[in-house]
Amino acid sequence: MDYEKILKDLYQRKISVKKAKELFKFLPFINKKNYKIDTHRILRKGVAEIIFGENKTLEDLRRIIKEYQKMKTNCLITRLDKEKAESLKKDFKEAKYYEKARIFALLLEKQKRKKGNILVVTAGTADIPVAEEAAVTCELLGNRTKRLYDVGVAGIHRLFHYYPLLQKAKVIIVVAGMEGALASIVGGLVAKPVIAVPTSVGYGAHFSGLAPLLTMLNSCAPGVCVVNINNGFGAGYLAHLINNL
Repeated sequence: MDYEKILKDLYQRKISVKKAKELFKFLPFINKKNYKIDTHRILRKGVAEIIFGENKTLEDLRRIIKEYQKMKTNCLITRLDKEKAESLKKDFKEAKYYEKARIFALLLEKQKRKKGNILVVTAGTADIPVAEEAAVTCELLGNRTKRLYDVGVAGIHRLFHYYPLLQKAKVIIVVAGMEGALASIVGGLVAKPVIAVPTSVGYGAHFSGLAPLLTMLNSCAPGVCVVNINNGFGAGYLAHLINNL
C-alpha cells in the first residue's frame, strides 16, 4: 500500500478523511533488524504499542525509547527489572519506574483526563506485584484507578466491609493465587465486568498458578473473564478498553 498515493488522493479529494484514516491504520512500521515498532497501533487500538521489556537488551531498549521520543509518543515498557530501569533512567531522566509493577514509563504526550473508575482487588498481600502491574497500566492509560488489597476468602468479612466500593467501580480486576476463589465471589456480588488474574502464589498442588486459573475459568458467577497467569498488564489493558467504551 502506497501512503504517498493516499495523501495525494486525500489532497485531491478523491477519498474522504475517514477513508484515508482507515487506510493509514495499516501503515507503516519502523523496520529495524532486532525490532519492528508498530507506529500505527494507536490508530487501530487507541493505544500505542507497549513494549515487553523482559529479555530485551539495554541497547535495544535504548534504541526503541529513542524512536518513541522522535514520534513524541508515550513509551511504556513492562516486565523491566530494577537494574535495567536504573540504567535507562540515566539516559532518560524524565522517565519514571514503578518498581512493584516493573513498569518503565516515559510520558511524552499531554496526560489524558482520567476516566471511569477501575478497582483492583487482591486476595492476599503476596498478589500485590501482579495487581500493581494491572493498576499502573490502568493509570498510565488514563483511567481513575483504586486499590483494595488483602481481602481474600480466608477472611471474607474483609471484602464485605468494602461492598460500597465494589458497587462504585465500572470494571473490577481480581488478582488471586492459592485456589483463586475470590474472583467468583466478587463476580456474584456486582453487575459489572470482572477480570480475573490467577497468580503463581501458592503451595505445591497449586501448580504455579494452574489451580487458580482453572478455578477462575470454571467460575459459576456470570460476567467473569480470565487472563493468563500473572498477566497483570493484560488485565489492566482489557479494563482500560472496557472503561473507555
